[in-house]
Amino acid sequence: MSIPDAGAAVFSNVTVSGIAGNAPSTLKATVDVKHSWSGDVVLDLVAPDGSTYRLKNSSNTSTPNVNTTYTVNASSEVANGTWRLKAQDVYAQDTGYIDSWKLTF
Repeated sequence: MSIPDAGAAVFSNVTVSGIAGNAPSTLKATVDVKHSWSGDVVLDLVAPDGSTYRLKNSSNTSTPNVNTTYTVNASSEVANGTWRLKAQDVYAQDTGYIDSWKLTF
């Protein structure tokens, strides 16, 4: 999924089912975003109820790509439902895309 240069946020969805109760306090969100200047990229995890958890802020320093695992305290969220990775490029001149992402409960 392409991330527009200095454009609107894009969303990639993952549907979770078959997990009883809430998400853990150590929910792992593993992301692989290909981008020539990763400092342009802001990433949020959006829970099924719309709550947003910031994974990555923009920055002035950068390396290519974002390939990391973030830990999120999502224990107040029901595990089952559609989780979304929200990605936005907030500065001009560089482009990228969401290559893949996953949640580990």
